[in-house]
Order: sequence, then C-alpha cells, then structure tokens
Amino acid sequence: MANSQSAYVLVLYYSRGGTTAKMAQAIAQGIEMVSGMEARIRTVPAISANCEATEASIPDEGAVYCTEDDLKYCSGLVMGSPTRFGNMAAPLKYFIDNTSNLWMTGKLVNKPAGVFTATSSLHGGQETTLMSMALPLIHHGMVFCGIPYTESALIHTQTGGTPYGPSHLSSAHDLSEDEKTICRALGSRLAKTAKALKHI
Repeated sequence: MANSQSAYVLVLYYSRGGTTAKMAQAIAQGIEMVSGMEARIRTVPAISANCEATEASIPDEGAVYCTEDDLKYCSGLVMGSPTRFGNMAAPLKYFIDNTSNLWMTGKLVNKPAGVFTATSSLHGGQETTLMSMALPLIHHGMVFCGIPYTESALIHTQTGGTPYGPSHLSSAHDLSEDEKTICRALGSRLAKTAKALKHI
C-alpha cells in the first residue's frame, strides 16, 4: 500500500522547451482514466555545471518540484526527459542519483514504472534515452512497463512512439493524435498495473 493518502502515479519529468511537459499532461490523462487513481505531476530544477540547483525552491509556473516523499509514496512512476546525447538530461539524472535512501530501503520495489522522451532531431537518440532512463528504475526494483503492440496507435503512428515508451520529434510538429494516444495508453497501463500489484 502507498499510505493513507489517495493512490497516485507520479509523472516526473524535466522539460526545457515544453514538449516533455505536454507529454506528461497526456500521460496524466491516461492515468486518471483509471478509477481510483490520481496523476501527480512533478518536475525537477535545472542544475549548474557544478551539479547544484540554479532555480528557486518553488517554480514560478508549471509543475512543482518533486520531493523524496512524492517518490516514496507513489503507486507507480512515469519518468520523462528530453534527449541529451542519447541519455536523460542532467537535472533528472542528478535527481535520480540522489535517491539512494529509497534504494536502500526498497521503497520502490515492485512498483510499476515507465518512461517517455522527446528529441529535436530525427533519430536523435530516443530509444537509447528511454532505455537509459529505465536502468535506474530497474535498479530500484521497479516493474518496467512498455507499450504493447496491442495499442493500435503504436502500429499506425507516422510520428513518435516506441514499445519502450512514448517519444516525439519536437522540431517537426506538435504532438500528433497517435502520440497523444500512446502517452495516454502508457498512463493507463501504469495505473492499471499499480492496481493489479496492489500498490494502492
């Protein structure tokens, strides 16, 4: 069980241009299509080259910053980032690198997790970014959930979308209907899996 508060899937992302933030919103819609499940959207602050936060403790707009408790009590986690040289962006990596206490205490073990990304160039490392984001979640003992090909939008999409998680080419267009559908499908699958694993 999570705790006495309402059950939620944490949608944790970093965004510079706003694309991964839009994807996070679509994923949240899918989560909230599942009865009894809430989407909790959170972000992380930018960091300097010295790996120190460079922004105020409360953002001026958009999602609030994630806390350890947001992670600790979630029923599932969806994590998103733009691609940086085939990997997640440094602010998200910095945040995840500081979750050792949750790893040592096993607070995320057997909870479902998924990932999503966007790139500004075609073939700009979407799949490697998705897989690199999955690695720390697997180390935490989470149950990784991709998107099965029973989701027809994954078969028909002419834009983004992979079996590893939603993806998008941000320099080409806004989120396509297929991409939105794939985002919602991942959110719904995470929420349903959390209920099946009884992390609610």
